[in-house]
Amino acid sequence: MSLFRTRSAAVYGINAHLIDVEVDLYPTDMQRVITTVGMPDTAVRESRERIKSALVNSGFGFPAKSVTINLAPANVRKEGAGFDLPMALGILGAMGAVNRIENHVFVGELSLDGAIRPVRGALSIAARARKEGIRNLVVPLENAAEAAVADGVSVFGLRHLAEAVQFLRNPEKFTPYSPAKAAAPETGVAMPDFSEVRGQTGSKRALEVAAAGFHNVLMIGPPGSGKTMLARRVAGILPPLGFTEALETTQVHSIAGLLPPGSGLLSERPFRAPHHTISDAGLIGGGSGTPRPGEVSLAHHGVLFLDELPEFPRNVLELLRQPLEEGSVILARSQMTLEFPANFMLVAAMNPCPCGFFGDATRECRCTGGIIQRYLGKISGPLLDRIDLHVEVPAVPYKELRGKDEGAASAQIRARVLAAREIQQQRGFFNAHIPPTEMRKLCALDDAGERTLELAVRRMGFSARAHDRILKVARTIADLDHAAAVSAKHLAEAVQYRSLDRNYWS
Repeated sequence: MSLFRTRSAAVYGINAHLIDVEVDLYPTDMQRVITTVGMPDTAVRESRERIKSALVNSGFGFPAKSVTINLAPANVRKEGAGFDLPMALGILGAMGAVNRIENHVFVGELSLDGAIRPVRGALSIAARARKEGIRNLVVPLENAAEAAVADGVSVFGLRHLAEAVQFLRNPEKFTPYSPAKAAAPETGVAMPDFSEVRGQTGSKRALEVAAAGFHNVLMIGPPGSGKTMLARRVAGILPPLGFTEALETTQVHSIAGLLPPGSGLLSERPFRAPHHTISDAGLIGGGSGTPRPGEVSLAHHGVLFLDELPEFPRNVLELLRQPLEEGSVILARSQMTLEFPANFMLVAAMNPCPCGFFGDATRECRCTGGIIQRYLGKISGPLLDRIDLHVEVPAVPYKELRGKDEGAASAQIRARVLAAREIQQQRGFFNAHIPPTEMRKLCALDDAGERTLELAVRRMGFSARAHDRILKVARTIADLDHAAAVSAKHLAEAVQYRSLDRNYWS
C-alpha cells in the first residue's frame, strides 16, 4: 500500500487549524507528475518543484511513479510554503523510506537543497497542537524558540530534510527545544526618555493620564513643538507586558512574519508608526487570499502613532472606528471571516492648519478660513468622539528650550502610571473600557461635579459618547490622585482635555 499520511497546520487569522496531508503513489504510462488537490494556492502548487529538487539533492531520489497529494479538509484554502516538509515526508513514507508517523505535526518550507526555512505563525500552530492533544511539533530551527512558548508540546527545531528523516527513524537521539531558551533576549537599546523633552509640562501630564487609563489622545500644535518626540516616549511609561499580553502580541507578529529569527516572546510593547500613505488594508488588515493583520493589530497591547493625521486618506481613518470601539477587527471575505485583536492606544498628532501656524502668537498663518476648515474636516466628528484627550502642544518658549530643568523622567511617570493601573486591575478593566453597567458606580459625582459636567455639556455641545469619555478620563485622574471618588477638580481637568476640539472644529 503506497498511501501515507502526515499532519501539518495552516494559520487563519491568529488561529491555526490542523491539515491532513495524504500522499499516494501510482504507476502511469505518462510523464511522472506531482498533483496537489485540496484548494492549494499558487505557493502550495509550486511546492512540487521545490520538493522534487529537495528530495533528489538530499540523496533520497524521487519515485518512478506519479504522486497525488491531498490536503484535507478540501473546502479550506491552503496558503503558504509551510506544507513543503510534511508533503516531502509523505512522499518518503509512501516510498517506504520512513515509518508511519503518529502524533506529530510538521511545518516548514524547503529550499532546493533540502534546507528547512522558517514559516509564519509557529506559535499559533503550537497552541493548536497543544489544544488537540498532539505531543510533538517539528518546525524550522528558526521557529523553535517561538513555538516552545506554548507549554505541553515537545518542539523539535530542525535544519534539513535529511535531519527530519533521521528524527523519524531515531527519535530518541533528538531532544526537544528547551522552553528556557524561548525567553526574549535583552535588546540593550535604551528607550527614549521624557526628560529629554524640554517644556511641555501640560502635554506630558496629558500623556500620563492617557497611559494610566489606556486612553486615546490627539495632540495639536505647530511644527517643531515636540509632538513626535512626546509620542515616541509614550511606550516607555506603559507597564511591562504581562505573559498573556506578550503571548497575544507575539502571535500577531509571528503571523505577520515580523519576529526576528530565533526570538521567543516579545518583551516590549509594540510601537507602530505607519506613514500617511498607508492603504486601508495596510492599516486594518486584509490583502489577497487569506487576510493578514494590519497596523492596528500589530499595535495590539501597544501604541499606534499616526503622525500628520489629516494627511491620511479619510476613508482609511474612518476604518479606525471599529477597533477603537471594540478592540478588534473583523475582516469578512467571500470564503472566510477572520477576527484580529486590535486593543491599542491611539496617539495621533496634527498641525492646526496646512501651514501649521493657525493660532500661533509668534508666527503668521497664511491659510484662509476655507482651507483650514477643509484641512480639519478630514477628521470626522465620530472619530474625534472616540479620542478621549485632545491636547494642545504649543511652541516651546526659548527660556524653557535652553533651561536646565529636565522635568520628570519616564521612570518617575511610569511609577505613577503603574500605581493607577494597579487600582484598575482590581476592578478588572482599564478606565478606557469601563462597561456601561459600572459607569454610574465608578464615576459617581457630588453636587459640585454634577454642576461642572452639566455646564460643560450644555456650553460645548458634547455628544453622549464624549460625555462618557469625560467621566472615564476623570476616573483615571482620580486614580492618579489615589482618590476613591471623582471630584469637581478631576472632572474640570477631564473637560479641559475635551474642549480643544471645539476651538478648531466648531
